[in-house]
Amino acid sequence: MTKFSHIDEKGNVKMVDVTNKLRTVRVAKAEGKINMCPETLAGIKDGELPKGNVLNTAKVAGIQAAKNTSGIIPLCHQLNLSFIDIEFELINDGIWIRSTVKTKESTGVEMEALSAVSIALLTVYDMCKAVDKTMEISGVKLVEKIGGKSDHATEYRPKVGVITLSDGVFRGKREDISGEILADGFLDSGCVVDHRMVLEDGSDQLVPMIYEWINSGVELILTTGGTGLSPRDLTVEVLEGIFDSKLTGIEQALHAYGRGKIKTAMLSRLTVGLVKGSLVICLPGSPGATKDALEVLIPTIFHSFHMLKGEQH
Repeated sequence: MTKFSHIDEKGNVKMVDVTNKLRTVRVAKAEGKINMCPETLAGIKDGELPKGNVLNTAKVAGIQAAKNTSGIIPLCHQLNLSFIDIEFELINDGIWIRSTVKTKESTGVEMEALSAVSIALLTVYDMCKAVDKTMEISGVKLVEKIGGKSDHATEYRPKVGVITLSDGVFRGKREDISGEILADGFLDSGCVVDHRMVLEDGSDQLVPMIYEWINSGVELILTTGGTGLSPRDLTVEVLEGIFDSKLTGIEQALHAYGRGKIKTAMLSRLTVGLVKGSLVICLPGSPGATKDALEVLIPTIFHSFHMLKGEQH
């Protein structure tokens, strides 16, 4: 069973750390219904209820609720909401209320959308309770969620290989931490990662090994290390020499994410390209860079394999 993200190892509540998550456009929509007598509904339409304009009041209440969600639900993040809207559909036996909430943040706005609908429904109830004792609220649910890692979700998982280029790891003086991070990350996402290798910096085995792996069916090859500024850091130059084409968008996304966290990321080198139909991603050798790469790549990178097969973007 999937673990609860709001509970730590000791069973205590905790706030989810979204510091390192990508800031993307996120949208959530929710809905709910309040049943009422036809006479009450007619009074709302005609503006004849004693407390005033029911729908306008409910709309303002819903917008305020979305903006204040983090203040009433303890572990929700405080978000900069860019858009909130509340819509009403009057039907024979009641009113459907629907909310839309948008942001460009590191986490979604599902709770904000649900809060907006819930408080708008309660406001209608409050405005009408003096004249209708039969009202009933039901059907509050999330209707749609857009953005974040689920945006490009796909069931397809490529066969993955990981190559570490490091003199220290090759000679047994250091552990292959970065290679393990990459392998574990793609394993956890459902990929088969049964190709692993450690080579010394500048190894002339790198290119033959990549071709051998591609010929054996490996679709995604990740290298880590050999991307620094020293004379032996040759991975970028070697790989760009065999690329059939470069994928600069992935490079830019990786660079942008790194620079957003640490200034020295601007000194990192990386490259991404296609070799005989397989995707090759060359990453820096630090554990931090490989962790960042997983945040950027998974799961969006899996969508590229549909594109490689000629399917729609």
